[in-house]
Amino acid sequence: MNKDSKDETTAHILRVRELLYIVQNKLEERGFAHDLSKLQSPEKEGFDEVTGALRGLTYGSDKYKAQLRRLKPILVHHYAHNSHHPEHYPTGVDGMTLLDVVEMFCDWKAATERHADGSIEKSIQHNKGRFKLTDQLASIFENSRKEMGW
Repeated sequence: MNKDSKDETTAHILRVRELLYIVQNKLEERGFAHDLSKLQSPEKEGFDEVTGALRGLTYGSDKYKAQLRRLKPILVHHYAHNSHHPEHYPTGVDGMTLLDVVEMFCDWKAATERHADGSIEKSIQHNKGRFKLTDQLASIFENSRKEMGW
């Protein structure tokens, strides 16, 4: 005898919807809090010095890395206060949560828009090596990029 599954399926759909809203709210909170430490000392002064110079450089280039070396103490502070950076965790990306990863991906996209030659595709490939991303995670980023129309 078959049982009508409509009520159970509807309850499941509503529960998934509820859980997605919880995730959505957490992401919204992260959006409001994203990188606010850059607006306070000691980060603001450091970013004031190099932000303009970074804009004209290719992400990951030797000149870009040289500018970042000037920011090392500031970046240590920044990474310690912002969990969407792999450097926040002793184990890098492996220590991150799914929400950290989503915020990081959006951060990468926004950062590419600050450079004349910025590209989220190039950023994914560069960061794959930089952060030792698995092929699977890099593919998820690439698939997400395409789904978002980036």
